[in-house]
Amino acid sequence: MSTAPSTLTGLIPRAINWSIALSIFLIIAGLIALFLPFLSGVALTLFFGWAMILSGVTHLIFAFKTHTTGVRIWEILIGLIYLVTGVYLILHPLDALIALTLILACYLFFEAIVEFIQFFQLRPRHGAVWLLVDGIITLILAVMIWRAWPASSIWVIGTLVGISMIFSGVSRLMLSLAAKRVLNLASPI
Repeated sequence: MSTAPSTLTGLIPRAINWSIALSIFLIIAGLIALFLPFLSGVALTLFFGWAMILSGVTHLIFAFKTHTTGVRIWEILIGLIYLVTGVYLILHPLDALIALTLILACYLFFEAIVEFIQFFQLRPRHGAVWLLVDGIITLILAVMIWRAWPASSIWVIGTLVGISMIFSGVSRLMLSLAAKRVLNLASPI
């Protein structure tokens, strides 16, 4: 029984070091995406295409594992839609990137509306104004993308993914470094 804690204590520093390495990788990948937004947008489109193909194959496999005809037909239809969409994304990544940019603008627009509704529902509560601020920024971003569409397709997806990767990497790095400091304080010297 005493081997489990010593194994765990050996795993924690390694896990923290791997988390730091992943954080640095995310920051570097985010910077590359920012400097090459078109290429990262196309790469993301191709990734979505392959993910949809994999999902389509999974639905088709599941269709033949089910026992009811209605579910089987539904799973086959969903699987075929995923497959066709995934193949289209891979064969036409530029057109798909343009479509994804428009979908992103629509998503941000509806997200802003939801945030405005939430603000008005939670208005008397402390901090609800941040929902309004978030909604306004999200709406401005949606309008900026939509007004410049389809030209914005060249930079929008890659830039936003790059920014997200950088922020994810920095926040993960800060958490990992904090965990490492706590671990160093807790371990005897």
